[in-house]
Amino acid sequence: MAAKIRKGDKVIVLSGRDKGRTGEVFEVRPDANKALVRGVNMIKRHQKQTQAQEGGIIQKESPIHLSNIAIVGKDGKPTRVGFKIQADGKKVRVAKSSGAEIDG
Repeated sequence: MAAKIRKGDKVIVLSGRDKGRTGEVFEVRPDANKALVRGVNMIKRHQKQTQAQEGGIIQKESPIHLSNIAIVGKDGKPTRVGFKIQADGKKVRVAKSSGAEIDG
């Protein structure tokens, strides 16, 4: 099945403590149905010092389930994603709310 949310998409969080916040997807984990969104769902982890990295408490993004995020449409509101096959046989993602193509 084709991915409805991909790396580089601007998404909005639909539920959880970060509900309403937006960010860019920088990693998708399709096997776990999760995605990492920049600046959203931040957690603190204790990092042991290494030669390459300094130790201490660091903040990093935690994965969010794909059902809890939605692509931001042209109007700034969340939209569901559908698929359409163009005349040349290419499959493209389409915003359900406006019918606009998401990727060119």
